[in-house]
Amino acid sequence: MRFAPLFALALGATPAAAQDDMTLVLDWFVNPDHGPIVLADELGYFAEENLDVDIVAPADPADPPKMAAAGRADLAVSYQPQLHLQVAEGLPLKRVGTLIASPLNCLLVRQDGPVQEIADLEGRSVGFSVAGVEEALLEAMLEPAGLSMDDVELVNVNFSLAPALMSGQVDAVIGAYRNFELNQMEIEGVPGRCFYLEEEGVPVYDELIYVANPETMDADMIGRFLQATERATQYIVNHPEESWEIFASTSTELQDELNRKAWTDTIPRFALRPAALDSSRYARFERFMAEAGLIDEVKPVEDLAIEIGGE
Repeated sequence: MRFAPLFALALGATPAAAQDDMTLVLDWFVNPDHGPIVLADELGYFAEENLDVDIVAPADPADPPKMAAAGRADLAVSYQPQLHLQVAEGLPLKRVGTLIASPLNCLLVRQDGPVQEIADLEGRSVGFSVAGVEEALLEAMLEPAGLSMDDVELVNVNFSLAPALMSGQVDAVIGAYRNFELNQMEIEGVPGRCFYLEEEGVPVYDELIYVANPETMDADMIGRFLQATERATQYIVNHPEESWEIFASTSTELQDELNRKAWTDTIPRFALRPAALDSSRYARFERFMAEAGLIDEVKPVEDLAIEIGGE
């Protein structure tokens, strides 16, 4: 498998003979969340769909949706909550497929710590990395417990979520991933516990999605991409051990206990039908964002997401 450096996009590339060249920008460095993409490439499913896919890890995780909106990438991996904000800000983007079909985000605490239920957060500190959406998610979780944001102290720990929690810098963190930070804490010998957003007052949403500029995208090409990743997802579900070996063989950096555990925990989260759109899910979350004051108006689902069918 080849991963194109970001600067290569500006230089252009010569497409393989008889294949359509396609650029996909990931949300972050390659990790188990990207399993169907990596497996589709390694198993030759992209090639069978007449695609030559450049898989790009961004220098800045904020760049991928902007690159897709600007036409510098055919597809970008992004997040449903961020899509609602970006569309409200006027970025020409739409969800065209789903990679991870459930939240990974959770409110993470130490298993042996003072927070055994959400009501225990009163008067305690909560670490976060990204302002805005994470605060809205936390507020929605606090409300059923009779708490408000005034009852907790927010601490910006940047992206050092698990270390801040394990060291006692904060009593909880929002924005931790149940397939990564939870396993990281177990490996470090400081077991954690997740409060799952979708069980605590937050509308369920797609964690990772594929976004594209609807004005410039090639719908046929995207449809073939989604068919290939659907096949790869089925392979992963049917052959979890074999698929892990294929995935891990692509980079020595993936061959550790954390990624192995994350792989196992992520498999049930992959979208089995990546092209399929749950319109009500996007409508509910759009209303949630409006009620949280993060967007000014509720847009119709067709302004946010579309379903692309393959041949």
